[in-house]
Amino acid sequence: MFKKIVLLALALAAPMALFAQEAAAAAPAAGFLKEFGLALGAALAIGFAAAGGGIGQGKVGAAALEGIARNPGSADKIFTPMIIGLALIESLVIYALLIAFMLLNKIA
Repeated sequence: MFKKIVLLALALAAPMALFAQEAAAAAPAAGFLKEFGLALGAALAIGFAAAGGGIGQGKVGAAALEGIARNPGSADKIFTPMIIGLALIESLVIYALLIAFMLLNKIA
């Protein structure tokens, strides 16, 4: 399935490079593919990071709530490590966002 999506994206992107102006014959094709790769990398980086971070935060929250539900007296001991874990998960998503911005700055 992934190969089909990549091939479809390349098939849709190829005519743009083929109909480039004749003043710059070969350079636009290489530049376009580089920009396309950077944009695709930025989109995939933030997409996968957000999905993975959301799944991770959901599991952390569910486990913490389950632990508190089983033993309400341990809520104070569970809360602090849960918040630290959520902060660390969110920091990875923010790093992916910064990488996506850095990739997009290379395009312009």
